[in-house]
Amino acid sequence: MDHPFWRIWQEFRENRVAVVALVVVIAIALVALLAPLIAPQNPYDLAKLVLMDARRPPGYVGSNGYMHILGTDAQGRDLFSAILYGLRISIQIGVLAGMVALTFGALLGTSAAYFGGRTEAFIMRIVDLQLSFPAILLALMLSALLGKGMTQLVAALVTAQYAYFARTAHGAASVERSKDYVEAALSTPLPAYIVVFRHILPNCLPPLIVVATVQIANSISLEATLSFLGLGLPPTEPSLGMLIANGFQYMMSGRYWISIYPGIALIVLIVAINLVGDQVRDQLNPRLKR
Repeated sequence: MDHPFWRIWQEFRENRVAVVALVVVIAIALVALLAPLIAPQNPYDLAKLVLMDARRPPGYVGSNGYMHILGTDAQGRDLFSAILYGLRISIQIGVLAGMVALTFGALLGTSAAYFGGRTEAFIMRIVDLQLSFPAILLALMLSALLGKGMTQLVAALVTAQYAYFARTAHGAASVERSKDYVEAALSTPLPAYIVVFRHILPNCLPPLIVVATVQIANSISLEATLSFLGLGLPPTEPSLGMLIANGFQYMMSGRYWISIYPGIALIVLIVAINLVGDQVRDQLNPRLKR
């Protein structure tokens, strides 16, 4: 079989660590998607919470009759169920923020390379100025200004991250812009947007895909940080970061499981996505292969 996707898979599976990481990412995405079917409890249905079961250790059999394999948190929620639902929200925000930032940044960087001149200088100076600030600092300021909520959080993450895509797209599009096939397309009566979308942007996708894998993991990490600090999602939409924050005050009293298990889930997810991204980067740019 000589299909391009088959060749990509053949190269990808040579790295066993990346294959394991991909399996982990797919498994986490599936259990998060199927959380309402897998979780033994809806952890955010207040009618099903029993305060007498709060802060119980792993293996505790609650008053509802089933075992809490990872224990319960301060509100009496089954921690395993809460982690599944938290993974669902964290992945949703990470992918949504990453894709919106990719779309906006790619269009901005490609347009700057296409038009050139003062338009390019103006756009790229703004991008360079934003890149001079740490993404976490910008996300903190925007979250404090916009308030809590999924829409506000995604907007803050997109604003903090689109510049990485814009810089990458500008570099790739500048190379494509000077090639003969683009010059030939410009000599035809095709509109500018047709040239950009048909000839320039598709050839900028490989480096953008690499950046996207990194930024999706960064979006999940940033969301967890903001939620931990109380600037992310409201309590009605808890993510892994909020679950970690809920148990942080009980760490010194020995109730480690409330924060440790959501933290482990968060670390495994981020590391697995980064390992997959590293392999994708190596395949798309063999010169960077270690």
